[in-house]
Amino acid sequence: MAEEELIPINILIADRTYRIRTNPKDEEVIRKTLKIINDKIIEYKTQFAGKDMQDYIAMVIIWYATQTPDESSSTGKEVLEGLKKIELQLDKAL
Repeated sequence: MAEEELIPINILIADRTYRIRTNPKDEEVIRKTLKIINDKIIEYKTQFAGKDMQDYIAMVIIWYATQTPDESSSTGKEVLEGLKKIELQLDKAL
């Protein structure tokens, strides 16, 4: 994929903004994945008041890692695909 094909987007994860470049066709999946991640962080902040953001992020990681993947679930596939794409873009940004 050529660099000029990528578009810059700002993403928000746990109150932190990152600027990444992605293929335009991947943007929707990335944004849906980010919504799931951030919604889960908010859920944990509500349930476990008084923790710091790193604790909530760790809880989301544990939650995600222990989810049984449902091969027939398009949402599960989208989340996994989105997480992989976000990880690749963050690796490039660092």
